[in-house]
Amino acid sequence: MERKSVSTLGFVDDNDEAVPLVPLRPEGLDLWLDKQPSRVAAWLRRMGFRAVAGTWQAVPAVDGDVAMIVAGVGDDPDLWSLAALPGLLPEGLDVALQDSAGLDAEQVALAWALGCYRFDRYRPAKRLPARLVWPAGEQGTAVAAMADAVAMARDLINTPAEDMGPADLAAAAAEVARAGGAEAITIVGDKLMEGYACVHMVGRASSRAPRVVEFSWGDPGATKVTLVGKGVCFDTGGLDLKTAAWMERMKKDMGGAACVLAVARLVIDAGLPIRLRVIIPAVDNAVDGNAYRPMDIVTARNGMTIEIGDTDAEGRVILADALCAASEGYPDLLIDMATLTGDARTALGPDIPAVLSSSDDLAAELVEAGNAVCDPLWPMPMWKPYAARMASDLADINTIADWDFADHIQAALFLQRFVGEATPWLHIDTACWNIRDKPGRPKGGEAMGARAVFELLKRRYGG
Repeated sequence: MERKSVSTLGFVDDNDEAVPLVPLRPEGLDLWLDKQPSRVAAWLRRMGFRAVAGTWQAVPAVDGDVAMIVAGVGDDPDLWSLAALPGLLPEGLDVALQDSAGLDAEQVALAWALGCYRFDRYRPAKRLPARLVWPAGEQGTAVAAMADAVAMARDLINTPAEDMGPADLAAAAAEVARAGGAEAITIVGDKLMEGYACVHMVGRASSRAPRVVEFSWGDPGATKVTLVGKGVCFDTGGLDLKTAAWMERMKKDMGGAACVLAVARLVIDAGLPIRLRVIIPAVDNAVDGNAYRPMDIVTARNGMTIEIGDTDAEGRVILADALCAASEGYPDLLIDMATLTGDARTALGPDIPAVLSSSDDLAAELVEAGNAVCDPLWPMPMWKPYAARMASDLADINTIADWDFADHIQAALFLQRFVGEATPWLHIDTACWNIRDKPGRPKGGEAMGARAVFELLKRRYGG
């Protein structure tokens, strides 16, 4: 899938005629106004501008044009403080950031790029965004890489399932691999029965064959980092069919895979000195005569038997095989990302992914990295006593518990059974969807957690 080009959407090269964009905090507004020409100060005071977060005001020039744009960033500005402006300022207006309010050019440019994003595959955007003078040098390169990766993930998630099936998702992974000079390997259909029986069982009812796609990039002798992404391209719930309301957004159930591909794209673009491996099981959870059933039993890649407690808990089933395969490579760090449970949303709401880990310190490290880039996550406990609730009469483990509590914790405990005991592991249960428009984050698919993971990898391994 073609990625958005942030260098042509919402940005302009250095332009001497660009209108100054001045971010302002409430606490510094009066002092700033005192230093301005009297007509500027009088205009802004008359217009009632108080530098409240999310507000802006155009200051007219003597000839009637726009002399400057002032924008309120509130008392505690962050990445998103100016992210709404591309769609709010007049179309065709070029602006240049004036360093102020603690915001730097790279931060503003990234937020601007993310605010310019629109999913326009099926309908053109109604208007072009206002343009920001593009940051020079390494700053511009880093912004372009990040915005491209996020736009790619958003595009993948937003694409309807009719056009984003297992083969399409595998092709997107292959494209990321090719961009880094790597080659993706895909196992399709009945060939999955040897080694990926769980993936095959979940995906066999669809007319679109299930598959596992993987690739490796980087120096084979470098630190090993493996990313696993849940790629359920559409989730009906299987025979335990979802209601219409719960099924409506299930094109986003491959959001974990999209996030993993965004991280992989960033790692490759940054040239991080790691050996990166990506594994994505890609399936539809469909209904047909050969659909898998409640109380069926399947043998995972590591020999463990799994009883199917609910066919709508398919994500953990396909991840079981993928995590087994990932652990066989003895990675120094294993991260999986998945739109896995409704209980994570119940606990934290739709905006904050849950983090569960084999190490509290590792989870805290990821949360800190996420906070640094305004990509928040929250740690949840791996409360081991809950694992007993997933006992099965006939198999080693059931996919669900015998009660209706804390499924996000139990799902993580389930997955841990398929991760090597000595493997440092992070599990991210993410929604991958903005339920409403927010500055820089339009309604629809979102790469929730991807920027945090990349920040963690940068901090650990350089770049």
